[in-house]
Amino acid sequence: MPPIYLDHAATTPCDPAVIEAMRPFWSERFGNALSPHAFGRRARCAIEEAREELASLLGAHPSEIVFTSGATEANNHVISGVARSLKDKGGHLVVSAIEHHSILEPAKRLLEEGYTISYVAPDQDGTISVGAVEAALQPDTILIAVGHANNEIGVIQPIADIGRLARARGVYLLVDMAQTAGHIPAHVGDLHCDFSSLSAHKFYGPQGAGALYMRKGVLCGSLLLGGDQERSRRASTQNTAGIAGLGKAAALCRQAMAQEMKTQQTLRDALIGAVLKEIPRAVLNGHRIRRLPNNAHFSFENTDGEGLVAALDIAGIACSAGSACTSGQLAPSHVLKAIGSSDRMALGSLRITLGRWTTEAEIQYFIEQLKIKTQFPLPLRRG
Repeated sequence: MPPIYLDHAATTPCDPAVIEAMRPFWSERFGNALSPHAFGRRARCAIEEAREELASLLGAHPSEIVFTSGATEANNHVISGVARSLKDKGGHLVVSAIEHHSILEPAKRLLEEGYTISYVAPDQDGTISVGAVEAALQPDTILIAVGHANNEIGVIQPIADIGRLARARGVYLLVDMAQTAGHIPAHVGDLHCDFSSLSAHKFYGPQGAGALYMRKGVLCGSLLLGGDQERSRRASTQNTAGIAGLGKAAALCRQAMAQEMKTQQTLRDALIGAVLKEIPRAVLNGHRIRRLPNNAHFSFENTDGEGLVAALDIAGIACSAGSACTSGQLAPSHVLKAIGSSDRMALGSLRITLGRWTTEAEIQYFIEQLKIKTQFPLPLRRG
């Protein structure tokens, strides 16, 4: 059997139609979008078409879309930009304890600068409750940051309820949609968010292209200065090819989302059921139902997760022990620790994420190989 890719949460392959949409902008349509001539006009037209496609996917107005290099940049932009813009109003942020490091690290920097942060712990099933967020709010809170779905355990958060709370309290809400945009409905109006971030490579677009949704009227300073691109909200020559690919990927996801959700959920449930039934030491991490249709995340007792990933790789299966951004670290996942996992269980974790072209046969082969690789516990490595 050809190599099997089950790490779509880390990155997805470009859809062939996306590659074709990008191809002209690497050669004959290579103009700078700010140039006044025909080459520039063609590039500008492609960027604005992509902006409209992404706005349609998110239920936003095109003017509220800012193209970036990805969700990491977008998250950094919002956290630093809101902190600067609202410093006279307050200096307190509420942040989910299981956020991606592109939110946790800039928040940590603000902490070092004198801001205060309240970290909201999840329930044991990985859910950030509205009540916990409300309890963390203070009179000087300026921003809440909760991801739409966790990038490791795939739990979908009650963002609409958190958004209504934030709006009622006059506090901005940042929602990291890197794992949900293009995969499940993620309409910014329904979620009542003020900012959202995403990366094209998470939904069959190119790496190095992403976007930030900024609700009309919000106050948020720029992160990159030195140009008038993106209505002066994000300086730097626009990545026309990448943006065109992002737009095409958004259009394809809008068309395919309903069927892909159904197909992947069926495969996911079969995978979870088989692993829990056939591997005695397996524990599912995160809510069984309220999770991304393509995500299954397990811990295995007395097992080295990185060693298990390596063993599966030898068998031709690509998956991960957790977030690709922290791959190789010997410390247990902060997400698993937050939901109550012991160090030993957290270090024995495995994330399997399905994609557009994942087949039932591939899932069956994965289960067979996983049973073999976990037949005898793999001793935990020591740092």
